[in-house]
Amino acid sequence: MEVPARGTDSDDYVELLADLKDRIRRARLRAAVAVNEELILLYWSIGRDILLRQGAAGWGAKVIDRLASDLKRDFPEMTGLSSRNLKYMRAFAEAFPDQEIVQQVIAQLPWGHAITLVEAVKDPEQRLWYAHRSREHGWSRNVLVHQIGTDLHGRQGKALTNFARTLPAPQSDLAQELIKDPYSFDFLGLGPDISERELERGLLEHLRALILELGKGFAFVGSQYQLEVGGQDYYLDLLFYHLQLRCFVVVELKIEEFKPEFAGKMNFYLSAVDDILRHADDAPTIGIILCKGKNEVIVEYALRDSTKPMGVAEYKLSHALPAPLQAALPTAQELAREFPFMSLVKLRIDIERELRAMHEEATGASQRPLALHDLIRANGDLLNLSSTRDFLRIVNNLHHAAHGVDVPESEAAITVEVATRFLDEIREHRASTD
Repeated sequence: MEVPARGTDSDDYVELLADLKDRIRRARLRAAVAVNEELILLYWSIGRDILLRQGAAGWGAKVIDRLASDLKRDFPEMTGLSSRNLKYMRAFAEAFPDQEIVQQVIAQLPWGHAITLVEAVKDPEQRLWYAHRSREHGWSRNVLVHQIGTDLHGRQGKALTNFARTLPAPQSDLAQELIKDPYSFDFLGLGPDISERELERGLLEHLRALILELGKGFAFVGSQYQLEVGGQDYYLDLLFYHLQLRCFVVVELKIEEFKPEFAGKMNFYLSAVDDILRHADDAPTIGIILCKGKNEVIVEYALRDSTKPMGVAEYKLSHALPAPLQAALPTAQELAREFPFMSLVKLRIDIERELRAMHEEATGASQRPLALHDLIRANGDLLNLSSTRDFLRIVNNLHHAAHGVDVPESEAAITVEVATRFLDEIREHRASTD
């Protein structure tokens, strides 16, 4: 009879197993990235040599067909040596002549992305811009095609704002870059004769596409988010938290041209959010007013003397959505999977805030931000909570969600349950020590 290894049912063993699995996954990812980099650099060098030979020796296009035949004969196991792919390599080397740029940027992307950049973007500066963004945000090829098709380069950072005056320099630059004009809501398939509630409902029904259009870092907090000010209730159309800017973002939807009173109302909302929701470590809340249209002079006057950071942008709707795009939209099941993902991001923010507040109460001072693990260790009492060990086992899922990495549906459900229980126990513990 085989005897189980001693201690394999212990918490230490479970923690070791989880750590080893995580290290193996990371090692495999690094290996895949290294292989991809070598392959892209090989393809670039092949394309460059074909270009040079054709230019110097006057070889015609048929030499590519001959090279493909000879190379496939000597390397039958390689699938990327077809005549068509060799032509892509030639076009790739012609589009990106600088080897240093290829090594630093393009080699970090899959080959399919490189082909898309060469075929879909003709301007060299824009091509490199999309390559940088694709690498930074981890876009799939389909997302890259979508961003090029909706002219993200032409829309990014074009909104009229007062950020340069109301935010410190590093944050104002990032905030300006993140806000587009116009926003493309073509995925809704709505015509021009709609109500603000229909527009809001459509965006929520296509939350995944909305997050993609808003850009990296936006975590959904709520719609028609209730705020009580002076004994009266007010409702924000859409409320987000931005993980890079570390601030709340209020989005107001208007189905008409911009009016100056919209800025006054947004100024009120930003003051309320800063007072009620904003944590001491959060940056000032930002407002985005999305309108059907705008007069730039009126917007400039409306924002000129406002002390709250806000921007005004237009949105575009299509009258009808083509059938191929209808099929590409997320299904109800996909949206159901997306909400747990958003819940993970919000739970991570709430837990981090509670832990930081608890640490500041214990030390009597605000210190530099600590990671979640460090905050738990710094608050020694938390180690005695019944849910702490369970939380430490799933904390990586919270990190993955916050950085846009997919978390399996089954793991997301368990993570939400464990993190919620941990958050409740932290709050109960703080309340009992007051």
